[in-house]
Amino acid sequence: MRQPLIAGNWKMNGTRESIKALLDGIKAGIGEVKVAEVAVCPPFVYLADVQAQLEGTPIAWGAQNLSTELKGAFTGEIAAPMLNDFGCKYVIVGHSERRTLFGEDDATVATKFAVARANGLKPILCVGETLEEREKGVTEDVVARQIQAVIDREGVAALADGVIAYEPVWAIGTGKTASPEQAQAVHAFIRGMIAGQDAGVAEALRIQYGGSMNAGNAAELLAQPDIDGGLIGGASLKAEDFLTICRAAG
Repeated sequence: MRQPLIAGNWKMNGTRESIKALLDGIKAGIGEVKVAEVAVCPPFVYLADVQAQLEGTPIAWGAQNLSTELKGAFTGEIAAPMLNDFGCKYVIVGHSERRTLFGEDDATVATKFAVARANGLKPILCVGETLEEREKGVTEDVVARQIQAVIDREGVAALADGVIAYEPVWAIGTGKTASPEQAQAVHAFIRGMIAGQDAGVAEALRIQYGGSMNAGNAAELLAQPDIDGGLIGGASLKAEDFLTICRAAG
């Protein structure tokens, strides 16, 4: 049985004060979450605060991105060993905003997956199609290409060290959400594609949904057989909404 993972992606939001209040709220209700693993991914500058607040709790934490390099003259970048220093368990790689706004291609994302894995971090690999790609009927081609880039770089067994998050780009921050049936269809495709190369890896792999999951739609989405949690954006910034999603996962 795959343990669901509910991970909050705070993006570029928060202050020290608001984050303290948010984590206090999540910690107060985490005892009601019986099954799901819970994690939060704050902006880099708040990792020390998050670590201090969450150490000794069942809540994990991670980063929203990392460099392809381990050290050196790369101004503004954050290296995997730095994330290790702050107790990160997870790191998001290939988020659609990194791909579309910052030009990260499949090869770059695959390298980041490899670097995270080599440094003991669990990468959350984000894949998904734009609205134009969905309307053209190439969703499966896009998702398969994005995942295959990692497999070509690291081998299919490497996926066992990470998580995949399917995030239809057209449903991120727009208020639109793929229907449970639409989301399940792509999740099932992902698992089937990987099963064609390693059935054991496919069966154990956690595949999150990352397209505007919220307190109102989480239960129906999480009830789908191949949806193993959520990568939560806006709803992760409100403690009760986030906890509602976590409880919906079991």
